[in-house]
Amino acid sequence: MDVRRAADRALEQARSALARDEPHQAADHLAGALTHAPTLPEAHELLGRLAGRPGGGLDLFPLAPHVSAGGLAARAHLLAAAGQPEDGLPLLAAASGRSPGADWAGVPWVGDPGLGVRIEPGQLVQLLMRLCTAVGDPAPSAARTTLQPYLTVARHAIAAHPDDAMLLGAGSALARRIGESALAVEWASRGARARPSKLAEIWLGYAYRSAGRVAEALAALRRAVAHDPDDLSVYADIAGTLADHGRLDDALNWVDRALERDPEFDCAVHTAHRLRHRADGDVGHLVRLADFIRDHPDESHEHTDLADCCREIPWLGGVPAAAPLPRRGAGAAPLPWRGAGAEPAAKPSADVVRRLRQVASLSWAHPPAAYDAAVPLIMVRPHDLLALLAHPPADVAAAEIWACLGLLHHGTEEPWLDSARRRLLLDLLDGGLDRVTEAALFALVVTAWIDPAARADVAAIVTGRLAEVAGRPGGRSVAELAQATPDLGPAARRTAAGLVRTAVIPRQRGRARNRLLLRWRRD
Repeated sequence: MDVRRAADRALEQARSALARDEPHQAADHLAGALTHAPTLPEAHELLGRLAGRPGGGLDLFPLAPHVSAGGLAARAHLLAAAGQPEDGLPLLAAASGRSPGADWAGVPWVGDPGLGVRIEPGQLVQLLMRLCTAVGDPAPSAARTTLQPYLTVARHAIAAHPDDAMLLGAGSALARRIGESALAVEWASRGARARPSKLAEIWLGYAYRSAGRVAEALAALRRAVAHDPDDLSVYADIAGTLADHGRLDDALNWVDRALERDPEFDCAVHTAHRLRHRADGDVGHLVRLADFIRDHPDESHEHTDLADCCREIPWLGGVPAAAPLPRRGAGAAPLPWRGAGAEPAAKPSADVVRRLRQVASLSWAHPPAAYDAAVPLIMVRPHDLLALLAHPPADVAAAEIWACLGLLHHGTEEPWLDSARRRLLLDLLDGGLDRVTEAALFALVVTAWIDPAARADVAAIVTGRLAEVAGRPGGRSVAELAQATPDLGPAARRTAAGLVRTAVIPRQRGRARNRLLLRWRRD
């Protein structure tokens, strides 16, 4: 059912409920109609009828927990009809924060210049900053039009309060998020002149950066540091800006300055590892970043540095775009089952395949994320996971990889070196180069990422495997896995790099990559 049909259906139900004198049911259906089509004239006409009830109909749309976006919008419109648009606007902004691409604010009362005059500047600043946080930086492309009404309110408010530095800065923050870079610079500049401060200079620096005026952006951010040398997030912003424009040495210098003040400051740590990996390509920086993330689960906000770095690296961000190894054939070594609880079934059950299908994917954010994604497979017994390896479903992406990742979640209370999961994975390495051995090796590599105590052991296993396959068909896959292995020795790392450079099979990109990934699903 398309959006308009869904809205019409909800509206029909709302009219029927109102005809039965069931206003609360009518309100529920009307909120649903607004959720599908926030500016639908028929919905607003019916909302006008509810506004004629005692109390303006506000009792039909309470601010209850888990209220829908449509319910928020309905209450906002009723407040505006009751002469309180300044109280309704934050509710519309909350709806826009949930679904920025929907036109929640595309109604006449939001564009009325009087709203910008009557709303208190501090209230509008809070509204704009909450909205900016919710929609991201930059806002999704679909939101560049739907968020314009809030920018209109800011224009009217700034016209009424031309020297309010906080209002100018918050308006600038919204403007740059929706592509109004010139306006963002104008407002932020005015705010910094009206009341020089760290926050004003940060807003100005971000505005300059969005406009491509890098030198001025850096100058503003340096002035922010002068206002508050202890705000290390600004150091990280400067470092990121410098790195993005080819000044990596200067960027690392700013990171080091931040870490000297606080070696545990999350923004600086994330930026430092990302930039050092960019400088020398050493996977150890990413492993240490993963360790930091594991040891600091309560960071101030979410970072994407690790995922960004892993995205294009074979195995760190997903199945590499090279020709897949063959499935295990009839002449290969039999699959192990000792320690799995029972001999593998002839074929996996439909329920086991269903659970595998729910988690399997050709990509992941980084190795610890792949491990976490496989957690639901703890509900699949080890011998059933081995059955998946023996009989991988043809329609499941990289089934062998996820079956081996599932094995990692069984017997986790056992120390790694004496564990059944280690024995099973080592047994799976027997049988030449095929998808099972590749998947088992990847699971070992993932173990090294999540468990520092296993790193020396996994590095030794991978080093030995690398020596076995050098010069053999399929050796590139093992070499790429070696490059993803924490604490691999320098000699093995050089061997792996040489195998990757001289591999016969070229790296595939674009459409060729898509075809090869499809082969993972079909073969």
